[in-house]
Amino acid sequence: MTGCIAVLNAGSSSIKFALYEATDDGALLFRGQIENVGLAPHLKAVDAAGAVVAEHRWTSGALDHHAATAEILKVGRELLAGRPVIAFGHRVVHGGTEFAQPVLVDPAVIEALARLVPLAPLHQPHNLAPIEAIAAAAPTMPQVACFDTAFHRTQPALAQAFALPRDLTAAGVRRYGFHGLSYDYIVSRLQAIDLVLARSRLVIAHLGNGASLCAIRDGRSVANTMGFTAVDGLVMGTRTGSLDPGVLLYLMQERGMDAKAIEDLLYRRSGLLGVSGISSDMRTLRQSKAPAAAEAIALFVYRIVRETGSLAAALGGLDGFVFTAGIGENDAAVRAEVAAGCRWLGLDLDADRNAKGQGVISRDGAKVKVLVVPTDEERMIARYTGAVLGFR
Repeated sequence: MTGCIAVLNAGSSSIKFALYEATDDGALLFRGQIENVGLAPHLKAVDAAGAVVAEHRWTSGALDHHAATAEILKVGRELLAGRPVIAFGHRVVHGGTEFAQPVLVDPAVIEALARLVPLAPLHQPHNLAPIEAIAAAAPTMPQVACFDTAFHRTQPALAQAFALPRDLTAAGVRRYGFHGLSYDYIVSRLQAIDLVLARSRLVIAHLGNGASLCAIRDGRSVANTMGFTAVDGLVMGTRTGSLDPGVLLYLMQERGMDAKAIEDLLYRRSGLLGVSGISSDMRTLRQSKAPAAAEAIALFVYRIVRETGSLAAALGGLDGFVFTAGIGENDAAVRAEVAAGCRWLGLDLDADRNAKGQGVISRDGAKVKVLVVPTDEERMIARYTGAVLGFR
């Protein structure tokens, strides 16, 4: 009987899950998610062919992340029908300066990761919830934590530094960068489909509810738009992106806002939602005729274009650009608008290819090769989990 690796990728209001064979090829068995945790939870799972194999809805928000994890484990046991899970892999957003590679979880690791909650308040507590729930239910079950920050530890010291006193830098106040599991997966895919491009100067755009860009040279992170926390950089669904720190001083001194109120503003009430006043969902904004919706989209695109120029400077030029994640993979209009703003860099899309949204979408002979490559953080986590535990 072959064992399986289970992967949990917990967000602020959802938990994605996947089950893979613990073999060299790591074949996918099932995947799914439970969304709207705390509101009106909806669990759905599909098999490797995409057929729905489990679905359940709750009419109330009684499920927190611990309870949602329990429901996922229950569904997983039913789907596996006696096949054993031999390890769990988890996405953890922040690894700080201590964790530069995936690690086997023990109580000391959980304690260390809990200390990083202030650096990723929207994610870290929810990343830890399934780890804690499984540790309580099955203390001997191996669990591996895989970090979004680890991929960026290859960046030059200058790219990680703020212009702050050295004692603060030594204490860990520096640029970390996030979405590393996604970038790592995209690099691995490029190595399989276009090795020359994978070794060149790339910008990868992870555009979803959370959004960032990463400059990559020869498969290694050089610079990233996110910094000390995952609120920095691009406009996101509900997060501000880059913001003059003087704005925070103004909000405290003139508006009387405390740290909790500012955190709520930066992480939950800004971004596409704040600018539009309508929604954090790009699909909803595209369908809206309200001027504020168009303004929110325009600001989202403008920041991507502007930061792409910055990352191209860090790379000393640009050979390739990759769109990935929910918006990047599915919104042809955003891709076209970004490419139009970056035409001076050499981005030139083929309209028909862009409409299809698969593989190479740039024109033949374009200076910069532009691709759409679906990301798969769960598969990357499964690979790391198997490697840490010696299954692969």
